[in-house]
Amino acid sequence: MAEYRFLTVWLLDAPIEKVWEAIVDYNRLPIWWKAIAKVEEIRPGDSTGVGSVCRMTWKTPLSYSLTYESTVTLIEPLHRLELHAVGELEGSGRWEVSTTEAGTLVHYYWMVRTTKTWMNLLALLIRPLMEWNHNAIMEQGGKGLAHYLGPQLLQVDALKVNY
Repeated sequence: MAEYRFLTVWLLDAPIEKVWEAIVDYNRLPIWWKAIAKVEEIRPGDSTGVGSVCRMTWKTPLSYSLTYESTVTLIEPLHRLELHAVGELEGSGRWEVSTTEAGTLVHYYWMVRTTKTWMNLLALLIRPLMEWNHNAIMEQGGKGLAHYLGPQLLQVDALKVNY
């Protein structure tokens, strides 16, 4: 399986509470993140949201879709949300939010493997396209969140990382 590690950084001129609420409410993600075609709640989880499972289908700029189930494994309110993904992508993700003088800083760490046969067979050839695709989705997400909340998106950085 092809492995990918990404770090995306958004800086939003918005209160941390509003940013956090938008990120953790999976059912509302398609409202502001147009790459998310569908979210289906599978299981609600406990009173904090830990253990909740949803199935997400993404429509990518390269015109293919990806579906995976996302399980929330950790929530530290107004700070961190961790998840585990299984399906056409498998791995883990972590949202971290913090307050800065400029606004709310969002870091998203995404460490996944592809499970679609065609992606794995072509991995060496298409890696740059897959990285571009991921970065385009994340940039669109940052812009969509800024539009949804009404603030200005001050910065978007999408990085390939080795950690």
